[in-house]
Amino acid sequence: MSEEKKINNSKQTTDNSNKVKPGIYKHYKDKKYKVLFIAEDSETQEEMVVYQAMYGEGKIWVRPKRIFLEEVEIDGKKVPRFKFESPEENDWQNKYLRALADYQNLLKRTAQEKVEFVKYANEDLILSIIPVYDNLKMSLAHTDETVEKNGWLEGIKHVIRQFKDVLASMGVEEIKTIGEKFDHNTMEAIEGKGDKVVKELRPGYKLNGKVIVAAKVVVK
Repeated sequence: MSEEKKINNSKQTTDNSNKVKPGIYKHYKDKKYKVLFIAEDSETQEEMVVYQAMYGEGKIWVRPKRIFLEEVEIDGKKVPRFKFESPEENDWQNKYLRALADYQNLLKRTAQEKVEFVKYANEDLILSIIPVYDNLKMSLAHTDETVEKNGWLEGIKHVIRQFKDVLASMGVEEIKTIGEKFDHNTMEAIEGKGDKVVKELRPGYKLNGKVIVAAKVVVK
């Protein structure tokens, strides 16, 4: 081997032996520590190892790198003061990125929850209005020719139209039933057997796509 190669190999060995990489280290007394990074003493420019205990409250320590890397004698045998075990899986960058992702997901969930709250905040109020609306519509179904000539009937029809417009503005839509295929998600079959709706006994309603009142129907 040439003299130049010998020098290069010697230098590489020295450089590798002086390296302290972030990760998990085991102290010769069996406790584990996590090397965070290498710092430099502002007065002496000596390299310092900053590491954290992986037990108790996770106290952070600082030790000169030369001492961190030195060997100690145990039962007549030299062993490393700190032995490298594994890379740190959750390094600071990964922790930051994961924390950032968690924060962004939290913002998305919070925004979605706000949207859901706004969409369904009036559900209780709507459920209290719907029976009145239904009763008004049912009253029209029992009118005869005599009543048709009375002026107050137009007033009731106007009120019903107002109810319908207000409910629609709040995101309420009536479930289509008669002539439709029976849908157990939106309807409740009170009479009959089959999959076609032939009669509506009670209207059903959705609030922004969510069923709040199932339609009661007769199927055939």
